[in-house]
Amino acid sequence: MPSHRRPPIGPLVLALTVLAVPAAAQNTALVPAPFQEERHEGFLQEARRGGIECLLMGDSITDWWRRDGAELYEEIFAPLRCANFGIAGDRTQGVLWRMEHGELEGYAPKLMMLMIGTNNLSGRRSTPNTPEEIAMAIATIVAKFRTTFPDAKVLLLGVFPRGAAPDGEYREPIRQINELIAHLDDGEHVRFMDIGDAFLAPDGSLPEDIMPDGLHPNERGYRIWADAVMPTFRAMMGVR
Repeated sequence: MPSHRRPPIGPLVLALTVLAVPAAAQNTALVPAPFQEERHEGFLQEARRGGIECLLMGDSITDWWRRDGAELYEEIFAPLRCANFGIAGDRTQGVLWRMEHGELEGYAPKLMMLMIGTNNLSGRRSTPNTPEEIAMAIATIVAKFRTTFPDAKVLLLGVFPRGAAPDGEYREPIRQINELIAHLDDGEHVRFMDIGDAFLAPDGSLPEDIMPDGLHPNERGYRIWADAVMPTFRAMMGVR
């Protein structure tokens, strides 16, 4: 019988491209670039071993499930045969490069949980990107994964709040990114969740006892993250 798979989300990527910049070539967030190649080689070895059912992809916020969230990770993700391919400091450029250089080979996951983009807002290594540029790159990452694994699903997380003050410099750009990428939710293969409010105090500030540096969750922060997403995560994987 012919396949009736839902087509990849190319039209949504195109829509974000139109929103972002007149020419995609101007968007550096879309240009794949190697980063932390030694870490990448380690992920390739893990991928080649196969058996990965779910994938966590992102930057240090994902990477540090190995650190502040390590005990919880072993409790909730490891039994689901998840792999953590987060790299501290990574941007959309690095994720695109890693996906194009083997990190999506050797296994067939059911689900990817993705959060990336906060490092694109700061200019430590290059000119910062706009929210529109970052959203377009995130859409491209989602499309790359969906094209590679048409039967898999994506749990796309909104970029977490950054900075203690509710009116800090990163709050509005992050809001704009999340508003744009929310449109990637197709109700079937891609689910968008913005859980940022779960970390915030009633006045909109980001408490130090959840994210001490205003960016990275501590053990309590990772617990909040897990409590917010795991019912959806498990349902998307088809497990109880």
